[in-house]
Amino acid sequence: MGMKVNHHYQEVKESYLFAEIAKRIREWQEKNQDKASQLIRMGIGDVTRPLPREVVKALKAASDEMGIAESFHGYGPEQGYDFLREEIQSYYKRFSVCLEKEEIFISDGAKSDLGNILDLFDRGITALVTDPVYPVYVDTNIMQGNTILYARAGEENGFLPMPDPSVKADLIYLCSPNNPTGAVYDRVGLAAWVNYAKAQNAVILFDAAYECFVEGDLPHSIYEIPGAKECAIEFCSFSKKAGFTGTRCGYTVVPDKLVFSGQSLRKMWLRRQTTKFNGVSYIVQKAAAAVFTEQGEKEILENIQYYKENAKTIMATLDSLGIYYTGGKNSPYVWMKCPDGMDSWSFFDKLLNEVYVVGTPGAGFGEAGEGFFRLTAFSTHEKTKEAMKRLKTLLGR
Repeated sequence: MGMKVNHHYQEVKESYLFAEIAKRIREWQEKNQDKASQLIRMGIGDVTRPLPREVVKALKAASDEMGIAESFHGYGPEQGYDFLREEIQSYYKRFSVCLEKEEIFISDGAKSDLGNILDLFDRGITALVTDPVYPVYVDTNIMQGNTILYARAGEENGFLPMPDPSVKADLIYLCSPNNPTGAVYDRVGLAAWVNYAKAQNAVILFDAAYECFVEGDLPHSIYEIPGAKECAIEFCSFSKKAGFTGTRCGYTVVPDKLVFSGQSLRKMWLRRQTTKFNGVSYIVQKAAAAVFTEQGEKEILENIQYYKENAKTIMATLDSLGIYYTGGKNSPYVWMKCPDGMDSWSFFDKLLNEVYVVGTPGAGFGEAGEGFFRLTAFSTHEKTKEAMKRLKTLLGR
């Protein structure tokens, strides 16, 4: 018999959302070479501010260490160096969350771990995701042959769906602040999900990649909710916090108290990582540790505030146009309703062809995203202002 491939991959959409966007932009550029320089990208999930100076300084110093025999580092611990895990421990204490160092696992980013975590669970289980949703959650479960259920988000619930006790699930994906909607759960909302997960004997996979944008008393971590350590795994990243999208570093927290079917998920994740992962480079981990220094935090806050100013520009424009949206205040994403009842891709094409601005069609994030559109604050002040000026012109208001 010939070898067979995983047939579940055939069920994943052939064209990933952002690949389709790139394709349409290429086609537009080929037809409009004289206008290509005027294109403004407001759909990017990548950052535009450079790495903080303190981070670069640490990168250079660590690189020098690697060129000297006495300070050279080869294979490091797969779960991460203690110097970085201890900094993350201290960071969580700011939110009154106490973690053991052994519960923190350093990785090359939240996206990798969100996919790899499925190695701990049987195939064919049921995953509950919110709709609209970050595509990675859906696609990785389809690749595993899992059943996917959706908790619909919309204007009626502020794009923050609540659990339905009649729905049975094994895994529950939550992202707060949310990608793509920018909506953020408060403590009451997250507590409802924690109680639901415990009643279902389910595991919450909590994506906190955008926690650095949260203001006020909204939770940064699901572990701020009592009982969450018994039912939740948290994923976080330095990508948006400190501009590590091209440097790659993140971390996943798997609490000791997380035990299912008599098995410690922390021990299982440690075994998985020591088998399939050789750890994040020493140089990158030293750079990540610089994120938590006094000067590093000062520079990072400046970048975050820069993006927040862009979000304010976007929100002010949508307010003046009378367009419904979520996000912006506690998130780099602004989730707007398409004007005049347009569908997501039609609005994408209209923006691109008429005013040379690119956003992200909400339909690419699920059925409930149809009729909505994601704009991001990850651009320059100048381009954000110009894009919003063009949007006003386009809508003639």
